[in-house]
Order: sequence, then structure tokens, then C-alpha cells
Amino acid sequence: MENLLPLVVAGVLVGFCLLAKWVSTTVVTAPMIALSFGALLGAQGLIPEGVTQDHLHGLAEIALVVLLFLDAARIDIPALLGRHTWPLRTLFLGMPLAFGLGTLMLALIFPGWPLAVTALMAAILVPTDAALGQPVIDNTDVPARHRRAITIESGLNDGIALPAIVILAAIAAPSSEAPAMGWTLFALAQITLGPLTGIALGLLGGHLFLRAQDVDLTADTYEGIAALALATAAYFAAQSIGGNGFIAAFSAGIGFGYIARDRCKFVYEFTESEGQALSWAAFFLIGALLVPQAAAGLTLPMFGAIALSLLLVRPLAVWLSLIGTDANGPSRLFLGWFGPRGLATALFALIVTEEMAPDTAEFILTMAVNAVWISALIHGVTAVPAARRFAALSGPSDPKDP
Repeated sequence: MENLLPLVVAGVLVGFCLLAKWVSTTVVTAPMIALSFGALLGAQGLIPEGVTQDHLHGLAEIALVVLLFLDAARIDIPALLGRHTWPLRTLFLGMPLAFGLGTLMLALIFPGWPLAVTALMAAILVPTDAALGQPVIDNTDVPARHRRAITIESGLNDGIALPAIVILAAIAAPSSEAPAMGWTLFALAQITLGPLTGIALGLLGGHLFLRAQDVDLTADTYEGIAALALATAAYFAAQSIGGNGFIAAFSAGIGFGYIARDRCKFVYEFTESEGQALSWAAFFLIGALLVPQAAAGLTLPMFGAIALSLLLVRPLAVWLSLIGTDANGPSRLFLGWFGPRGLATALFALIVTEEMAPDTAEFILTMAVNAVWISALIHGVTAVPAARRFAALSGPSDPKDP
């Protein structure tokens, strides 16, 4: 019987993969299946006692380092800065607006919590996850410009949100290491040494990678190992000098992608294969270990705050950020709606609460996990019909549009 659970999990995974193309045409997504299946097993007490939140925490750190690096490495930064108006607006205007509106909303609903805690929660709820709306990204009837804007924003906003999350976590966690040097110096070291370390190693790694290719010293077989090792090196190098390892991994991805993105197939292949499996595993463990407890702790004020975050704060922030662009009303609503909260929200919450007081950690983790499963449900269910409806209204567009 001890092998029954792994057998069932493996069977469900095989079944999903065999039906994946058909499933993609329905209102069901892979993260929805992973979360719900994990939650079902967890609620029934079928998860082995040896599997604990420590395992999830370890997987969370690995997943976050890898996905931050790969998300950053895939983005064509020069092209983004040169042409892509919509994602630039949603990243650098929409995100601060969503953070500000979210902080105000949470402060009004939870007046008893310190402002630093509500601001941290608002920052954790800002990043979006395109995986939960994958039918939108994959639907070629949706204009390419809209799909590209969603993809670019979701790929970069988790890394951009990191500095604010790091600073606010340092303020909100009196039990952390920050007081020894003062939270200001601690946060400053985290958000400066991390990017400097990551960018330096990413650029160096990219140059070495191309040089090894040019003189035929390496092969495609090894490029994936090199890229993952570079992300890991950036993480630990930054940690060792007082910087933030996650910011370093993201920055290393930017530096590596700037140099070697077009000549490193692994950046794309891993994201579409092993990266998917890593993401599904994290969603499964979140569902199994966190969702049952979080759902049990869901209160009416918390549900209201999550609903406002998903239905009002994000759409309004995106709408305002796109004022002055050529995005019409339906486009603003569409881009604002497809901002599901996913893996980054759960992993950030899990990691930053490690050093916090128990009541603060419980509040943040419960809010974040409930936001993720609620978002997975409503965004997953609406992805296919909304994409079809919007595609019918908007018609085809030039894929070269900025």
C-alpha cells in the first residue's frame, strides 16, 4: 500500500499528458488539476507523514530560482524597451498602481494589521502567472500583440516585484536578521548586491557560453546544465555576500539572455518541458500541504479582499496604466482580467514568512494560498470562453505590432 499514492499520482500525470491537447480546449488547466488533485489528497489525509512543508519549501526555492532565471533569460530586453509599449506600461505603471491600490484596500479591510504587513501582502499579490491562463496564450485567434503583452508582463513582473517584497519583508519580520544591522541597510544590501552579482555572473556566463560554442568546446547536451548551474551560482554568490539570491537569479537571467538568448535553445526547451513538470510539482504540493488548511482559514473579509484584488485592483490598475496608448476599452479589460495569481504569489509568501512571527506568517500564507486557488479556478474557467469572445470581437492583428 505504501506505493499506492505514487502510483496514483503517476497515473494521473500520464493520463493528463495523453489528453493534454484536448484538455487545452476546455476550461480545465494543468495548474487547476495539480492544485485540486493535491488538495483532494491532502484533505483526505492521504499525503505521507514524511512529506512536510520543509519539502515544499525546498522545492519552492529551487522552482523560484530556476523559473526567475529562465523567465528573465527568455525576454528580449532591447526589443522590449524599444517597441513594446503595452507591457512597459503594465509593468512600470500598472504594477505600482496595483501595489498602491492593493495596499489601500487591504489596510481598509484589515485595519488591525501593521501597514508593513498589508503592504507586503499587496506586493505578493501583484505578480501574475501566464500558466493559469495558458489557453489565452496558446489561442492564435487572439491577436498576437495581446498574447505577447500578457506573456512579457507575467515573465518579468515577479522579478520586478522582488525588491519591494524583500524590503517589506525585512520591515514586517521582527524575528529576521534585519534588526542586527537595521532594516534599511539590510534591504539596501539585498536589492543592490543581488542585482550586481546576478548581472555580472549572467554576462560573464553568457560570454563564456558563446566562446565555448565558437571554439567547439561544448555541445547542446550540456547547455542546460550550464544554465541551471549559472542560476544556482548567482543565487548562492549573492547570499554569501548579503544580497538576495532570488533577485540575483533573475538578474543573472537578464544578463545571460542579453548575451546568449538566441543561441541557447535550452532556455526555451526547458521552460516548455522540465519547467512545466517543476511548476506542476510545486502546484501539487501547494494543493496537498497548504490549500486544505488555507481554505479552512478563509474568512469573509479575506475572501472579499481576494475578490477585490482579482476583480477590481488589477483590472483598474491596468486600465489606468494604458491611458494614452492605442489600447481600446476591450483590450484594456482583456489585459487587465488575465492577470491570474499563481506560483510566484504562493512561493513568495512561503519564503518570506519563514522568519516571521507565527500570526503574521499565517495571515500572509493563508491569504496568498487562497488567492492562488481562487484565481486558478476563476481565471482557468474563463480563459477559453473569454479568449474566443475577445478574438471574435478584435479580429486579426499584425504580429509585428509593438
